[in-house]
Amino acid sequence: MRHCWNRLRGLCCPLQVKPAAPPPGHTVTSAGGVTFPSTSHRNLVASRELINTMSQTHDAPSSLQLCRIMRPDDANIMGNVHGGIILKMIEEAGNIVGSRHCNTQSGDNCVATLARVEKTEFLSPVFIGEVVHVSAEITYTSMHSLEVQVNVMAENIFTGAKKLANKAALWYVPCSLKNVDKIMEVPPIKYASAEQEEEGRKRYEAQKNERLETKARVEKVMPPLPNAEDAPKERYTVGFSQSSLIHLVSPSDCTLLDYVHGGVTMKLMDEVAGIVAARHCGTFIVTASVDAINFHRKIKKGCVVTVTGRLTFTSARSMEIEVMVDATSLVEEDNGKYRAVSAFFTFISLDKDNKPLPVPPLKVEGEEEQRLFEEGKARYLNNKAKRMKERQ
Repeated sequence: MRHCWNRLRGLCCPLQVKPAAPPPGHTVTSAGGVTFPSTSHRNLVASRELINTMSQTHDAPSSLQLCRIMRPDDANIMGNVHGGIILKMIEEAGNIVGSRHCNTQSGDNCVATLARVEKTEFLSPVFIGEVVHVSAEITYTSMHSLEVQVNVMAENIFTGAKKLANKAALWYVPCSLKNVDKIMEVPPIKYASAEQEEEGRKRYEAQKNERLETKARVEKVMPPLPNAEDAPKERYTVGFSQSSLIHLVSPSDCTLLDYVHGGVTMKLMDEVAGIVAARHCGTFIVTASVDAINFHRKIKKGCVVTVTGRLTFTSARSMEIEVMVDATSLVEEDNGKYRAVSAFFTFISLDKDNKPLPVPPLKVEGEEEQRLFEEGKARYLNNKAKRMKERQ
């Protein structure tokens, strides 16, 4: 076992970036990408090649591929890679391809800022030692936003077998480096057909309307956790499993604009949702899907974020957990606490062999919990109907 792991460690390397195919007349490194060998001299050479290649592909199609081997610190105690790790890699790929595209025009330099992640399904588990390939491509642009579609493939490096692990769609807005509140215009992309552009426009209008509806619904601050001595003693209630995580935003969490990376926030949300699910079931759990994640307001460096999760619905085999992210500035006290991000996560319960287990029914107490339960049930049935339709 140690010998196998040593072989894997030898394959571990910094993140590999595979730029899009260059325009005619330009060349790139072999295999269409850039890798970073172990020696310092080759690292320097590869770094220079990466810079040259990226400058050459400045006008290339807006696509990108990242890959990285999964390590023990990426996974839970069962060896499954945390959903939050995959979400973070997805956001990194989207951020790079979005920022690269938006800086192909003249004007202020800018950074693509995550505004929304559409419903994301975790199609296959990813394990320690597998190589994750994240492919990102811009599929629609409006005047001030862009859609990035991402596919995540997991590769077994010993057998060569590959599987589709995740698909996601993300929406970004470009913020100026000179003034974070200034939203830059997005360079248009070329579409294969008028129908493709129209489909993108429909997705844009749908997500825009949903974001406005969600923001109005979640402005209400989630009730605080009870004190330990006052916590509900009865299992399977909402209060029994409700959990919070408090995190101080450090420079390593932030973009060039000193605001938190969307991927960092999503990882924290997945962790809290996982704690809620595990407390409810008392078993191993895994992320099954994430409904649309809406980023309502930015979170700045130095803020304290409170990530709170609570169960809203359980079916026979799954749990829906609502996760809210509230932020408070340590310096600007006048701003007070505000709702920054919100989403619904779905988890399933597993045995030691990664087989699904029944989920204990949620004990609902009061009108508010009953209302949330019914809303969760409606989302569950709607998503189930969509899956059935896609399989036909």
